[in-house]
Amino acid sequence: MRTVNNLLILYTGGTIGMLQTPQGLAPAGGFEARMRAHLEQQVQAPAIHWQLRELQPLIDSANMQQSNWLAMREAIVEAVERDGHDGILLLHGTDTLAYSAAALSFLLLGLPVPVLLTGSMLPAGAPHSDAWDNLCGALQLMATGIENGVQLYFHGQLLHGARASKLRSEAFDAFAVLDRERTGQRHVSIPASLDYRQPRHAVNLAVLPVFPGLQVGHLRGLLASGVQGLLLECYGSGTGPSDDQELLDALHDARQGGVLIAAISQCPEGAVHFDTYAAGSRLRDSGLVSAGGMTREAALGKMFALLGAGLDVHAAQHWFALDLCGERAQ
Repeated sequence: MRTVNNLLILYTGGTIGMLQTPQGLAPAGGFEARMRAHLEQQVQAPAIHWQLRELQPLIDSANMQQSNWLAMREAIVEAVERDGHDGILLLHGTDTLAYSAAALSFLLLGLPVPVLLTGSMLPAGAPHSDAWDNLCGALQLMATGIENGVQLYFHGQLLHGARASKLRSEAFDAFAVLDRERTGQRHVSIPASLDYRQPRHAVNLAVLPVFPGLQVGHLRGLLASGVQGLLLECYGSGTGPSDDQELLDALHDARQGGVLIAAISQCPEGAVHFDTYAAGSRLRDSGLVSAGGMTREAALGKMFALLGAGLDVHAAQHWFALDLCGERAQ
C-alpha cells in the first residue's frame, strides 16, 4: 500500500464530464475548473496534490479504439517517467471502462505506481449524480493508500482491473468482479518484451461467439479479413460444434497460419476446461489455447498487449496461458 503525493488525473471524456447539447449528452472540456470548484466547497475533500490533463480528443467511450488505449498508455508512461507523477487517476466513460481497465492492466505490466480508473453513470452536476462520489472516493484511496497496478473504482468498490465487467446499463453499481474460476501458473518475472516501457502497435483482433448454426463460411470469412488474433466464445467449459470437421479444419489452418486463437466461456461465471468433454478436446486439438476463467475484456486486452508487442504466435500463446497480473490466478 502506498500513498500518492503527486497525482495526475487523465480525463478522456465519458459521461462524468459530459454536458448537454442539442444532439444529447457529449464530452466537454473544462472539467478541471468544475472539479476544483466542487472540491473547494467540500469540508472533507481529499487532501492530495493533483493536476489534470485532458487527453485529446475527448470521446464518448462507445467510440473507444485501440489507438485510444495506445494513447492512454503513452500518456501514463510519460507522466510517470518524465513528469514524476506517482499515481494516475483515469476518468473514462462506462461503456468500455472494463475493456480499457483490462487492456491497461497488460500494457502497464511492471509500472511502479497505481493506476485507478473511474467514471459515472450520470454527468457531474446532474441531479443525484454518482460522479462526485466516485471521483472523491477514488481521490481518497489515492491519498490514504493503494496498491500498485491497474484497478477500477466504482460505487464504493475497488475492483481488479483485469477481472471487472460491466453488468448493468443504468444502476450505479454497474461493475462487479464475477465469481469466475481463476487457475493458472503464475509468471516468475515479466520479460522486457512485455514491460510497460515496450511500445505497442495496433492488432487486427476479432471476437466470435459460438452459436447453434455457426457455419464454417462465417469463420473463414472472418479469418479472411486478416485477423491476427481470434477470441472464440465457447459454450460452458469450452465446447463447440466438434462434429463439424470443416470448422475444426478452418481453426487448425488458421492456427498453423499464425493466428492466435483463444477460447473463453460464454457463461458469466464459467471457465474453459477442454478435457471435460470430447467436444472441448477437439477444439483444443485444433490449436486453441484456453483462457481459463478470464473475462472477455481481459482475454481481448491480453491478446492485444501480447500481439501488439510484436510476439510471434508461439510466444504469444505461451504468455497467454500464464497469469501475468492476477487475471488467471488467485
